[in-house]
Amino acid sequence: MITAKRIRIDVPIDGEDWLGHIESKIRSVLSDEAFPLRFAITESDAAGFVCEIEILDEPPVTGLELPDSIFNFRKRLGENTERFNAALLVPTGINAEVGGHAGDATPVAKLLGAICDQVVVHPNVVNASDINEMPTNALYVEGSVVCRLLMGTAGLRRVRSNRVLAVIDDHNDEYFVNAAANAVNAARASYGLNCQEIVRLAPPIEMQTAYAKSGRAVGKIGNLSGLFELCKERRNDFDALAISSVIKVPPNYHQEYFDREGEMVNPWGGVEAMLTHAVSEYLDIPSAHAPMFESRLISDKDPGIVDPRMSAEAVSLTFLQSVLKGLHQSPRIVTDAQEMQAPDVLTATDISCLVIPDSCVGLPTLAALFQGIPVIAVRESQNLMQNDLEMLPWQAGQLHVVENYWEAAGVISTLRAGIDPMSVRRPIGRTKVNRYQATSNLQANFENSKNDVATTG
Repeated sequence: MITAKRIRIDVPIDGEDWLGHIESKIRSVLSDEAFPLRFAITESDAAGFVCEIEILDEPPVTGLELPDSIFNFRKRLGENTERFNAALLVPTGINAEVGGHAGDATPVAKLLGAICDQVVVHPNVVNASDINEMPTNALYVEGSVVCRLLMGTAGLRRVRSNRVLAVIDDHNDEYFVNAAANAVNAARASYGLNCQEIVRLAPPIEMQTAYAKSGRAVGKIGNLSGLFELCKERRNDFDALAISSVIKVPPNYHQEYFDREGEMVNPWGGVEAMLTHAVSEYLDIPSAHAPMFESRLISDKDPGIVDPRMSAEAVSLTFLQSVLKGLHQSPRIVTDAQEMQAPDVLTATDISCLVIPDSCVGLPTLAALFQGIPVIAVRESQNLMQNDLEMLPWQAGQLHVVENYWEAAGVISTLRAGIDPMSVRRPIGRTKVNRYQATSNLQANFENSKNDVATTG
């Protein structure tokens, strides 16, 4: 079972290991078998912060090795400046103004892709139901993999293509099974996807949406053992895993989501992220999830002309195509420390900046903070999180808060050129001139050394 939990943590004292402090506080309220999968600071003040954690309460199947802690951190030794690579994140389930709906951060990904050598994205950024128009220089990886990349515990190796295994619910209406098969065949015929089989999983995964106290979309997941048993048995037969299953939501959510035109947090994405975090953490494989309609009664509903950010959902049937497109060339996950040193493996050393909506604090933000990676926070992408990023212990010039993604692109261009971003703004502040007074002991030693020289002479 995967569930969500909320706790309050005090601010670490000066000099204390932040990540170790947070992990210790979280572990103190969990059972020994529980494994934290996702972590977010939803609100903070000078005294502490509120954390929401999604937890796998016990191993999903026997015989699987327990993953390393998500809080493991490996400090990068420096930055590789031969190329400029950005990580673009829009945390799932926080109703971000840009990217909180149906792949509506894809134009941002394409913008950053045009000015960077590579851009690391996760499904929430570019998955637009049956559409995926991510840039060709994107590295499409699931959210937990982005966390490990920035934490320094995993690397990414590009591939020409992946063998994709598609796993779907054993739906009682063949219409949706046929639709999934047609989606896979369309991908095979149109861009050469290697997916030779669709597995109907019985009994299916049980996924149910919920909202945390912060308003974030989360949920509850049960009956995971079948999926993990399948993956364990077939591990050598595939490189990436596409999952499509029914997510239980109240019946009114389907229409209400469209009617409220962006005011309602997408209820499906949060629980999807919980599932794929578990898969990628335990199996070290790229994974992504697409929701499956519960019935034709729901799929046949006409939502009318909807908010453009949600239009991709209004015209899609299986929602599977974006997942297949992303996984087609999703990079391999490399965790061996020696292999991570290979020149073709992208690691934290190769990440030049992290771009996030303002106020978002999770493992990627904290990892960038302690890796010395510049962070660009975008105010226009308003969301549910209530954090002041400037309260974190940044190095001078490490945090750049901008109004919109146009400005973010400008900051990236200055960073790539090795220019202080503030040098292209006006007015330019005057350089401070401060006086440093040596200590009296140092001055006395200097005077004594002069006297020694004079006496010797």
